[in-house]
Amino acid sequence: MKRIVICGSMKNKENLFKYADYLRDKGYEVVTPKDFKVEMSKIDSSQLHFNEIANQNTNIVLVANDTKNGIENYIGPNTFAEIAMALHYNKKIYLLNDIYPPYKDELEGWNVIPLKGNLDEIE
Repeated sequence: MKRIVICGSMKNKENLFKYADYLRDKGYEVVTPKDFKVEMSKIDSSQLHFNEIANQNTNIVLVANDTKNGIENYIGPNTFAEIAMALHYNKKIYLLNDIYPPYKDELEGWNVIPLKGNLDEIE
């Protein structure tokens, strides 16, 4: 079974859960961010999610780059760090939507695959 770790802005956490449910229904094992617990620090939640990305059973990292604050295909600094981690650990990386222009050179150079909203394109 393929294991997918989902990354993205916590402002869109309802969407993250929706995507996770859809992928679970397709037979994937899915990991979502754990920092929804108020008592967990930003450092602890980031390290926990980095560990999920580094996990040897993780095959795929899906970046849920939804619109945030009116910015389409948004990727924040923490999510960009997670993409870099996924690259370092040789994970296949997908963007749910299209390329985020400020990181275009890196994302294209790192062979990140934009799904343009179609989760069924995950291999």
